[in-house]
Amino acid sequence: MTDLTPVTSTSLGADLRALRKARGLTLSDLADSLGRSVGWLSQVERDLSRPSVDDLRQIAASLGVPLSLFFGQAPAPVDEAGFIVRRGARRPIGSGEAGLTEELLSPDLTDAFEVVHSTFEPRSALSAPTVRPTQEVAYILSGRLDLDIGGRRFTVNPGDSFRIRGEAFRWANPYDTPAVAIWVIAPPVY
Repeated sequence: MTDLTPVTSTSLGADLRALRKARGLTLSDLADSLGRSVGWLSQVERDLSRPSVDDLRQIAASLGVPLSLFFGQAPAPVDEAGFIVRRGARRPIGSGEAGLTEELLSPDLTDAFEVVHSTFEPRSALSAPTVRPTQEVAYILSGRLDLDIGGRRFTVNPGDSFRIRGEAFRWANPYDTPAVAIWVIAPPVY
């Protein structure tokens, strides 16, 4: 019989481990980039040691994630943890730059993918193309979004979806209303 118990994270350590592994880094790789010992990092990932805010800043920079990712997760009721993310308990992610607000819809970062709720403010744009070693699919709930994916230009509307597979991409919302999308990213980048 297969164990259907989900791997869940209610801890900073599990999220750090998932992010490190998603980037193909070993404990030694990350510890070296932090100037810390493998033992210290292992203890942090197993929630046996608590990193300082300065440590978290350095970890966030090494993993290429915003520091805010490590804060702001509302605890779920015990019977919902790992299964349900309530609207008011979504974890804010991303930098908030360029008029993009993102919230993690996945219960944690321990899966092979993450699901993100993205709101693109009116008259906002990503200033430079981005390339990520990911596969991404998004579905537009409302508004319109202009995309450049691998040098091809598109406008997507409510009900449309799109895919990015490691290509350089850029988005813009030159319109008067917000654009809202549900985004699935593998492996997790936040």
